[in-house]
Amino acid sequence: MFKHKHPYKPFIHETTTKLIVGTLPPPRFSTGNLLEKDVDFCYGSYYNSLWLFIDNIYNLSLRYDNSEEAIEQRKQFLINHNIGVCDIVESCEREKIDASDLGMKNIQLRNLIGYLNQFPNIDTLLFTGGNSKNGPEYFFRKHIKDYSITLELVSDEIPRIHQFNLPTIASKAKQSIFRTIKTVSLTSASGSANRAIGSMPLFKQLKQNNPKFTAFDFRVMQYREFF
Repeated sequence: MFKHKHPYKPFIHETTTKLIVGTLPPPRFSTGNLLEKDVDFCYGSYYNSLWLFIDNIYNLSLRYDNSEEAIEQRKQFLINHNIGVCDIVESCEREKIDASDLGMKNIQLRNLIGYLNQFPNIDTLLFTGGNSKNGPEYFFRKHIKDYSITLELVSDEIPRIHQFNLPTIASKAKQSIFRTIKTVSLTSASGSANRAIGSMPLFKQLKQNNPKFTAFDFRVMQYREFF
C-alpha cells in the first residue's frame, strides 16, 4: 500500500480572495521523480493543464521545467492576482501508484474551513472538478457537514456555482455573523475530462461553428471568467 501525502503546504497570502481547490498531485510529486517538463509546485504536472490555461489567458510565457524560476513565476502570479491554492486532501493510501481520484483510500482531509477562518479575504473557492466521487467538491461537501454548513445552488449551468454562509464571531459584540463564500466547480484540467467535455451541448455547438475548436479552447474560455 502506497502512502500518498500531499507534497505542498497550502499557498495562501493575506490578500488572497480566490482559492484553487483540488485533491492531490500525481504520486511522482511526493516521491520526487519529476518529469522533465514538470514544475515542483502546485499543479506542476505538465499533463494537468491548469497553468497552460492561465498562461494562455494572461500571456505569461511561463517556464515548464524543474527550475526555481518556473516555481517563482507561478508564485508571483498567484500573489499578484490574489489567488491561493489549498488542495483538500492531505493524504491517502493507494493500492496502485497512480493519480486516480477513485483510487484513493483512507483519505485524510485538510481543514479548509479553518483556512477560510484564518484568511478572511477569501470569498471564492475554485474547485478543479465537480461533485463526482472523490473530486474536490465531493470532499468539500463531506467536510462542511461537520460544521452544519450546506451548499446553496446559484447556477446549474456548467461550471456549476454554489454559495454558503460561513459563521464567524464578531470579537467585540461576541455575536455570530455570516460571510458568504461562492464556489465554482470548474471542468477538471486533467486530460481525463476531455471525454466529458466532448459530450457537453455547449462544446458541441461551439465545435460545429468552428471545427478547430478544442477541449483546450473550451477550458480556456471557461477559466477566463473566473481567473
